[in-house]
Formats: sequence, structure tokens, C-alpha cells
Amino acid sequence: MRIRDLLDIPGLRLRLLTGDADREFGTVHITDLPEPGRYLSGGELVLTGLMWRQAPEDSARFVTALAEAGVAAVGAGAALLGHVPDDLVAACAAAGLPLLEVPTEVSFRTLTELAAPRPPGDVRAALGRHRRLVAAVAEGADLRELFELTAAELGVTGAVVTASGQVVVGTVAEPEQVARAYLTAPRLPARAHGRTIFAVGRGHRAAGWALALDGDLLDRADLGYELAACVGLERTRMEEGRRVERRLAEQLVVAALADADPAELNARLRTCGLDAAEPYAVVDVSVPRPGATRGPDPATLGGQVVEELLGREVVAAAGAGGAVAVVPLRGSTADELAARLRAAAEVLSALPGTRVCAGLSGSLTGAAALRGGVEEAGHARRLAEARGGGVVTSDEIYTHALLLATVPGDVRRSFAARLLSPLLDYDRSHQSDLVRTLGVFLDCAGSWNACAERLHVHVNTVRYRVRRIEELTGRNLSTMADRVDFFLALRDTGPPR
Repeated sequence: MRIRDLLDIPGLRLRLLTGDADREFGTVHITDLPEPGRYLSGGELVLTGLMWRQAPEDSARFVTALAEAGVAAVGAGAALLGHVPDDLVAACAAAGLPLLEVPTEVSFRTLTELAAPRPPGDVRAALGRHRRLVAAVAEGADLRELFELTAAELGVTGAVVTASGQVVVGTVAEPEQVARAYLTAPRLPARAHGRTIFAVGRGHRAAGWALALDGDLLDRADLGYELAACVGLERTRMEEGRRVERRLAEQLVVAALADADPAELNARLRTCGLDAAEPYAVVDVSVPRPGATRGPDPATLGGQVVEELLGREVVAAAGAGGAVAVVPLRGSTADELAARLRAAAEVLSALPGTRVCAGLSGSLTGAAALRGGVEEAGHARRLAEARGGGVVTSDEIYTHALLLATVPGDVRRSFAARLLSPLLDYDRSHQSDLVRTLGVFLDCAGSWNACAERLHVHVNTVRYRVRRIEELTGRNLSTMADRVDFFLALRDTGPPR
């Protein structure tokens, strides 16, 4: 049959976007795989709903696979995007493939029946099932509905599992076992523990999802690929809805580090779903990949991973070193949160060449504590990086205070005197209050406003005193290392508070 014959059928309203209308094709193949070449024999009219397209560059990859398989032409449905993207038109033109635009109201089944009016009954049934599956996703079916339809139409059961071993949808025993098989498989799909495991999407496996279907489906891999593509489309929709939440979380962290007014911070906390009196903790995560030259940077991947580790209950704002998430402690404690992170990170440790480095603050309440929590979590994350991975809590940041306790008393006093003597001398000669201000400032986790309230002075007075402390000592109170030094020195001198 020729492309022109389809164009001449009344009522279809097909449009030829590029290529030769006199090109002939022998069969029709429906697919939404990103690289379907292995399932094509040549001479087909390939119909696609464009679910494989996540970015413009995907079109060239898809068309190259079709051209290498020797297909005759491509028909692109307009139902998903409302149009056929220009990048697909350009890719087909470059490859010399005719490209048809299929209107939303024309089903692929209609085209298949017109092009091949008498296929065997089982082929017709398979095409119908496939079309219903694709239509369900295009119409907004969620993952649970998609799996119910898959079980009814195809007789296939299984589950979607995150890389850290949490079940997203479906039913599966020992999901951590499935996650480890997904992380360690040299290539996917792969058979493991009585299931066939497919990758969902093309992102990094540390933040990926695995589609685990019951039984051996390697000889029906096209079915698994199609279902994985549908799951990937739904995940993309979910991610779109989280972008605004990530932006709000980023604005909250930036405002906290800038020591914004408490009223503003409280408003931003509420915008992010946290009540001012509600306890929370701050998590800072990076995922370094030593030697890697491609793929996401440690902070971006850290944000993706921490969201998955915590079951997509939070969003993370990627920063320069790591991704920061503010986690409500609703009915739990910071220690329980640390245990949850450690359990999930342990599963991810099965992935070669990737290490999760997470820092966790203590339990916090109110906007005034946020800046100190962010800095605390960041310092803990850097300690985790220095250790080669793992989860480090705020309690561990100060463990070298215990080591200092083993140092002879005269050495500790010498250290404290050398660090604090410029401040003590200045206070004596100017009747000022720098040492006390320093102690309160540290107690308030570096918050200008909270320190000013405790001292009953204006916040600008605190800023002036802190600058003077830094000038006299040559230290930087915005760094955790210098804060810890001052904390230890004040502990040994016992200054008035």
C-alpha cells in the first residue's frame, strides 16, 4: 500500500509533513519504545504516540533507529502533545522518511485495519489491547489504574520499585532484593528472583525506578518496554508537579542563610507545608561518582536520591555542594529519620561507582533555627564525603570535643587563651561584651535575630559585634570549623553567659 492511498481516504484528514507520498509500506507496527529497531523487520509504517519523547534530542535517536531498521514511513499521533514537534519533522526529513500527522480523533487501530484489513484474530486483539493501554495513559490514568489495566488486558502482574527498595505501585515480596538486582544488573532487562526487571526511563540508576514483572518475559520484552514507557510518562507528570515545590524550598533555604526576618521565614515555612511550631530536621545529600565525566552532578543527583529515599514525601533544593531538604518530623524523631536514611542508603550501596553522602541536623523548631540546621547538615554531609559515604548526624560533628577531653588541661587552656585572648583584652579595655555575644551567638546556631532577642539588643548591634570578633581573631563565624573551635574554647574558659 502507498502513503498516498491513506492520504486519499475521506475523513481521516492525515497530513504528510515530509517525504514521498508514493512510498509503499507492507505492514503496520505500533510502538512507543525510544529505540524500537530490534522489533522491526523493514518496510513498515510505524505508528507512534510520541510517549518516548522527553526532550527534542530524542527525535533524532528514534528516527535513526527506524531508518537503520529500514522502515517505510512514520505516523505520529497528535493526541499527547497536540501537534507533531518540529524536531521529529526535521529528523524524518534528514533521514528521508515520510512522516504523517495522525489527528487526535483517528485511532491507530483504524489506520491498522485500513492498511491491513484482515490480520489474524490474535493480531487484532493484541493491537486493541495495546491501543487501550496507550489511551489510558494519555487520558490521565494513574499508576495503580495502569497496573490494573495491564493485569486485565495482558495477564501481566508485577510492581514498580525505587532504587532504594520502596514499592511505588503493585505487589512484590522483598522489594530490596529487586532493587539490588536492578542496581547490579550489567544490562536491562534482566531475569532475577523469578521476575523480569526493566528500567523506567533513562536517568541515573541511583534515582531510578525498576519495573519488576512476574515470570520470564525476555521473549516478550516489547511488552515490558511498552509498560515501562507508560510508567515513565506518569513519572514525568508527577515530576512536573514537584518543580514549583522545589523552587519554594530553594527560596526558603536561601532566605534562611541570608538570615531573613523571622516573620518572613515563618511565612516561607508555611508555604512549604511546615507549621512554625512543628519539629523538623534538615537533610543535606550529595552523590559523588568518582571518575564520572557524564551525567548529573553530585548535588543534582543527591536531590533526586534523597527524594526517593524519603518516599517522595519531601522535595530537595540543589545547592553548590549538596541538595537540601527540610523534613517534617511528624510523629517521629531525628534518630528515626537517620535510621530510615541509613537503611535506604545501604541498598543503594550495591550500585558500583556511586556513594551516597548524607548529613542530618538535629531536631529543630521554628524559623530561627533553620539557618543553623542547614549549616549543621552541610557540615555533616562534608564529613560523610570525607568518610567515603554514609549518613552522618549532627551529634557526630562535635565528636572531636570528646577527643579534646583527652588532651592535657594545660594544652586545652593554652588553645582557649590563644583564640579568645584578643576578645577578652578588648572587652576589658572597652567595657564591651564580645565574649558573651559570641557565646549567645553560638547557642543560637548563628542566627542574628535570635541572638539579638536573647541579648535584648538591635540585630545591627549583633552584626557589628560579630564582625569585630572576626576582625580581632582572624576567624570566620560563617564556617562550622571556626564555630566549633570557639565552642570548645568557650567551654574551657567558662565565660559569663
